[in-house]
Amino acid sequence: MEHQTSDRKDDHIDIILREDVETSGTGFSDVQLLHEALPELHQDHIDTSVEFCGQDLTAPVIIESMTGGHPNTTKINRSLAKAAQRTGIAMGVGSQRAGLENPDNDELMESFTVVRDVAPDAFIYGNIGAAQLSEYGVSGVEQAVSMIDADALAIHLNFLQEAAQPEGDTDARGCLEQISIIASDLSVPVIVKETGNGISEETASQLTAAGVDVLDVAGKGGTTWSGIEAYRARAAGANRHAKIGKRFQSWGIPTAVSTARAAAVHPCVVASGGVRSGLDIAKAIALGACAGGMAKPFLQPATTGADAVVDLIEDTIAEIRTAMFVSGAVSVDALQETDYAVVGRTKEFLEQF
Repeated sequence: MEHQTSDRKDDHIDIILREDVETSGTGFSDVQLLHEALPELHQDHIDTSVEFCGQDLTAPVIIESMTGGHPNTTKINRSLAKAAQRTGIAMGVGSQRAGLENPDNDELMESFTVVRDVAPDAFIYGNIGAAQLSEYGVSGVEQAVSMIDADALAIHLNFLQEAAQPEGDTDARGCLEQISIIASDLSVPVIVKETGNGISEETASQLTAAGVDVLDVAGKGGTTWSGIEAYRARAAGANRHAKIGKRFQSWGIPTAVSTARAAAVHPCVVASGGVRSGLDIAKAIALGACAGGMAKPFLQPATTGADAVVDLIEDTIAEIRTAMFVSGAVSVDALQETDYAVVGRTKEFLEQF
């Protein structure tokens, strides 16, 4: 199990970098912010900072959980963390299951611990799967927190991905109860995040009642983990799982829809899943999000180094600032109140669900 989990993490990064595992349909193209021809403010005076889980970020941008758990991923996490430290934004690590399974493997563990080593002041959050909560309990999850001195812990929901894995864990019973226990007893705030298929308003309500601090919708429209697992299953000769992964690669709730629905019932929602620009993040904030997250756009730059990641972060923040300027929003709070229109399929989706 130890090597299987670790090797799977390496497979995932390799497939994302090599193959076309993108879907479309976030819904953000159907969202239009109202242009303010007379913003009556100086662009330099715009404040992009936000409070996130009790800490201040320079901008509502999050480097979403991507990787860790294999020595080959250490360089990527080092670059991402250095960039988060230099720019003052948040970053999550990938699933820490491999680290919890094999704590004596120093080389593997470094793929996680390097994050705090190079980013002592950044907001860093850990990551564990909902399906593993009953196995680890609060004490095991606390080990994931202490592994990287995390400021928060993300519990990821990835049951479609599990269904497409030949070795997937498809027992989803009792997860809500376990999430509630963790949210009540853990030493740090709890984030619950999907992994590319979105969170419905009903599920958002259940998670809100369970005491979850942040919902990360990770909706449809970006990297499809179902599609990634289809490649892995095909390589392993698991043809039925490969067909399932391929068939369901466009399954899910569009990110813009999931953002609006989740924000209607929870005060802190992160919009991710196909978010590809600062303008997407600005639109998500107008829909009610507190921040936007991106994963794949940061991956290739991270293989180059921290400077390339910083460049992309700064470009993204500049786009958010520009959207705020021409919407007349001097702060992120003001952007949440700005006028917008929703058209097309996204409007239809919102009207029906």
